[in-house]
Amino acid sequence: MAAQQIRTRVWRNGALEAENFPFEQVSDYLAEPDCLVWADLLNPDHETLCQLAEELSLDQHAVEDAVAEHERPKATRYSSHLFMTTYAIEHDKDTGEVSVGRVSAFSTKQGFVTVRLDDALDVDAVVRRWDDNADLLKYGPRALVHGLLDEIVDGYFTTVESLDDSIEAIEDILFDDNPKSAREVSETTFTLRRSLVQVRRAILPMREVVNTIMRRATADDRSPELAPYYEDLYDHVLRAAEWTESLRDMITSIFETNMSLSDTRMNMVMKKLTSWAAIIAVPTAVTGYFGQNVPYPGFGHESGFLGSLFVMVLIAGSLYVTFRRKDWL
Repeated sequence: MAAQQIRTRVWRNGALEAENFPFEQVSDYLAEPDCLVWADLLNPDHETLCQLAEELSLDQHAVEDAVAEHERPKATRYSSHLFMTTYAIEHDKDTGEVSVGRVSAFSTKQGFVTVRLDDALDVDAVVRRWDDNADLLKYGPRALVHGLLDEIVDGYFTTVESLDDSIEAIEDILFDDNPKSAREVSETTFTLRRSLVQVRRAILPMREVVNTIMRRATADDRSPELAPYYEDLYDHVLRAAEWTESLRDMITSIFETNMSLSDTRMNMVMKKLTSWAAIIAVPTAVTGYFGQNVPYPGFGHESGFLGSLFVMVLIAGSLYVTFRRKDWL
């Protein structure tokens, strides 16, 4: 695990005043009513979390959830703050794997704290998004929450689009008769199905997360100007979730089609083997019959040999032509 890293920022009346100041000064800025404070903790230790919980009056259960593994994406309202857990995802086209990064956040009246267990989320991109929408920062922590979620949801679209491209690439070789292509389709499909499961676990619960934040904003009604932004964010989450579900149907269809094609290829192989076995059985039967120590037409004469050879070629040729017409060979 990487060492603990702390990043801080403070805005006064919507304008950036200072950044990367000591973590101990967070409480001093929070005591000033015109300040908005952000602190980002990467791999925080227990002492830092306890200090954070004490200074911001955070619920102990929320603090435990921030560092607990395998937490489901959620948003919970406490008396003094809002707690949420989300996941940032990214798809690697070369390996087909999806990397998942955990991001938890505490939103108070004047402060916003993000807790990350890994560096999967590009925090610099989040900060740039806040800077690009600096006019929203006057509305307080909810503007920071929106910027964070907006960046994460945009990452969902990038990931889902990458998965969509990979699925389309499979479709291009799905009906290729090359055995290597069939194996490649099976392996890639399995990898994509596993990646898609991880993506769905991250995206689908986000509808509930954004909806919970929207309901609290409506109930408090302290920043109604942000309502359109959150509605747009919620629409993006729905679109990402629907796209994910459509990809699930597509990958399931590809998997089933590949299985059917494998069965079809196996049937074709069996038909060819059976056809060749029938053709080969003819000369075997003829020579076996003529090999008996009994008189037969042409016994002991060259004409008998030529006659048996003619019978073998005629019957075997007839079978070959018949099987070719039926597309068995």
